[in-house]
Amino acid sequence: MRLSKRDHFISLCAEAQACRVCLNLADKTAVLSELNGTLTPKVMFIAEAPGRQGGDRTRRPFYGDKSGENFQMLLDSIGLRREEIFITNSVLCSPRTVTDANRKPTRLEMRNCSSYLRRVIELIDPPIIATLGSVALDAIKVIEPHALTLKTSAGTVSRWNGRTLVPLYHPSPQVIAAQRGMILQLEHFRRLGQVLSGMADNC
Repeated sequence: MRLSKRDHFISLCAEAQACRVCLNLADKTAVLSELNGTLTPKVMFIAEAPGRQGGDRTRRPFYGDKSGENFQMLLDSIGLRREEIFITNSVLCSPRTVTDANRKPTRLEMRNCSSYLRRVIELIDPPIIATLGSVALDAIKVIEPHALTLKTSAGTVSRWNGRTLVPLYHPSPQVIAAQRGMILQLEHFRRLGQVLSGMADNC
């Protein structure tokens, strides 16, 4: 019997949740399940890693912390519902410092998790990918090289790996504070909304 897309996804989730390759993440469990979103999304968002108070606690990416609140506000600004998207991360487990604070994933952790990222992208096959932050934009290079940087390409539209790619800033309070507010991110999300409208018009 041929397995359905959902069956393949559930199998991939179980494999990821059993993974203990990264020494410093061996006590964590991958945040990958049907809580990540629909398997037929309008957009796949790729972020950095599950946050301590967000995805790692709730098992749902960008939910339960301030970054999640900011992300919801940005989605609402273009009328995009959670039921219409899929969210994953460059690293599926939550990286922590020795004091249990959030930290950026290491390059080794990103390489170790790149096969899961590649397989999720291939399985779900989204028409649009939106990376959230420089770590996510860097992580997809392992799958298909590109020369984009967040500084020069945030809010722009490119082609990557046969798909539309829109690099965006991460919606963390620290990033938004560095930009002096939400205005820039709202502008970039409007561009994503225009891309979605253009695709809908062409259907």
